[in-house]
Amino acid sequence: MGIIAWIVIGLIAGAVAKVIMPGRDPGGVFVTILIGIAGGLLGGFLGKVIFGVTSFTGFFHLSTWIAAILGSLVILALYRVFVGRRSSSRG
Repeated sequence: MGIIAWIVIGLIAGAVAKVIMPGRDPGGVFVTILIGIAGGLLGGFLGKVIFGVTSFTGFFHLSTWIAAILGSLVILALYRVFVGRRSSSRG
């Protein structure tokens, strides 16, 4: 799959990650979109590196979506840890 496909998957995976981990995030919708794209790319990269998957079988395959959603959850959690810590120290 190409980078454009991972970006599209990332957009959807970011929305799914936001549903799984609800809460107020600084940055709004734009940041959530970026987190989804980064998560989709991270999920694809980690799937190749950690699990030795040479290529995901396609856009509609379950492993592709699971990797993208897990990557989005990881990045969303890291974002909340770092940005939450920074914004709480201001107030």
